[in-house]
Amino acid sequence: MKVVIVGGVAGGASAAARIRRLDEHAQIIMIERSGYVSYANCGLPYYVGGVIKEQEELTLQTPESFWDRFRIDVRVRQEVTAINPAEKTVIVRTLDSGKSYTEAYDKLLLAPGAKPTVPALSGVNSERVFTLRTVEDTLRIRRFAEDQKPKTAVLAGGGFIGLEMAENLTEMGVSVTIVQRPKQLLAPLDGDMASFVHAEIRRHGVALRLGETVTGFRQDGDSVLTLLEGSAPLHSDMVLLAIGVTPDTHLAKEAGLKLGIRGSIAVNERMETSVPDIYAVGDAVEVSHFVTGQKVLISLAGPANKQGRIAADNICGGNSRFTGSQGSSILKLFGLTAASTGINEKAAQAAGIAYDKVVLFPASHAAYYPGARSMTMKVLYEKESLRLLGAQIVGGDGVDKRIDVLATAIRAKMTALQLTELDLSYAPPYSSAKDPVNMAGFMIEDLESGKVRQFHWNDVEDLPRDGSAALLDVRTEGEYRRGHLNGFRNIPLDDLREHLDELDRGKPVYVNCQTGLRSYLACRLLTQYGFSCAHLSGGYSFYQVVTQEQQTAQSAYPCGMEKL
Repeated sequence: MKVVIVGGVAGGASAAARIRRLDEHAQIIMIERSGYVSYANCGLPYYVGGVIKEQEELTLQTPESFWDRFRIDVRVRQEVTAINPAEKTVIVRTLDSGKSYTEAYDKLLLAPGAKPTVPALSGVNSERVFTLRTVEDTLRIRRFAEDQKPKTAVLAGGGFIGLEMAENLTEMGVSVTIVQRPKQLLAPLDGDMASFVHAEIRRHGVALRLGETVTGFRQDGDSVLTLLEGSAPLHSDMVLLAIGVTPDTHLAKEAGLKLGIRGSIAVNERMETSVPDIYAVGDAVEVSHFVTGQKVLISLAGPANKQGRIAADNICGGNSRFTGSQGSSILKLFGLTAASTGINEKAAQAAGIAYDKVVLFPASHAAYYPGARSMTMKVLYEKESLRLLGAQIVGGDGVDKRIDVLATAIRAKMTALQLTELDLSYAPPYSSAKDPVNMAGFMIEDLESGKVRQFHWNDVEDLPRDGSAALLDVRTEGEYRRGHLNGFRNIPLDDLREHLDELDRGKPVYVNCQTGLRSYLACRLLTQYGFSCAHLSGGYSFYQVVTQEQQTAQSAYPCGMEKL
């Protein structure tokens, strides 16, 4: 059997190695248009920033090591320019010589990935405008940084790569501005959770120009102007396009393969395309979302590697299936970690799913053990079935552990109530006896059993302030003095029992505290004394961060990147 693989990064490289493990006698040819294979896409920003010191650390394998260990014929700087399914051949062009040749196959695997979205804007080909996809792109940016020593940079786009580059450039002393049309960074997060990311970025001097549209670029001596719709241009020494990625599927289209959403390659669970003996994996293919069942594009290394393995199994006569992706992701950003899995509120609404949510601020480990930090945790679940839909966590230590537990629970199709039963490890340096994941389950259990009701940060302004309801803040007097919600009266939780006769049992009570714990306790107390009560999900802390972000959006310009 002769297998030709187009693309040698995550999906292609993992498939090649798996095919060899399954079939020692297969002839395997892997063709990669860049000069490198099996490289760490996710590590590229950290090489630019100098966190990864040596270029060799970016590549997990080389053409030579693939041959030595697996006897896989890796051909770099060669590009497949056409596929002829009827003859089962591909046309390959050698980039250095420009010559082309024909290669036959028994099985063909397409793993071309996705390319950076480069809009058709004036000046986009300037030598100071960069994209980041390949090792060559990384080397070019690093050489520019070393030679030109840029002081300012504009990043068009705020996805994973853009934010990682913002962090690394900032750590290098570059003043960074992020410009993008959407009004929040990190689309997998809900806007309220993204507010914590925005605050962290601004705290490190990065300017956010959200809700603004880039219309082009113009060279201006040794700098470049980023032109904005309706605003004055931004001067900077360099620009990085991180608007997003587009499936690289022109080969599949020209060969007559069935396409899916946004021009991606349509595949079945076995990673087979619409043409016999042609498979496809990675960022170029559409997949089913594990939670909603809808077709989606998920450009992440984990799913690409799994799909490569599955395609390899089936190429070698097996029957492996990819059951969908839930988009589990995590990002380090300065002192913050942001992670998500499953779907967010926007996706749940688009899918027509009736859902509810809880927000909590658990500590990363036992609060009495030194170094504990709180994290902001949001868990979504379906109202009727109580199945878990998604989770988002922003914080420091321990975010990765909790998001992975929740991702596993979603994959296992656990209900939200079953989170209470998880037997998770505990020692003071690592967790609490009631792990944050357990706590999320306990909160949902109380909601669904009717022990407590809640309202959310975006409901606060609509609360009745005409005397028809009691608005209560149960924090300490000192906390209340430092800031409180309009119209809320302060009665500290520990004094509440002594003030019950001051409240009218005929009026609903809306309770607020700092993070939602004391207001929950107050509601349990009040309910047992005959009051109708609801408490603020996430508390004053959550409300404050989200609303302050809304107020400061479009107004932060760090030193050196003022509006010009």
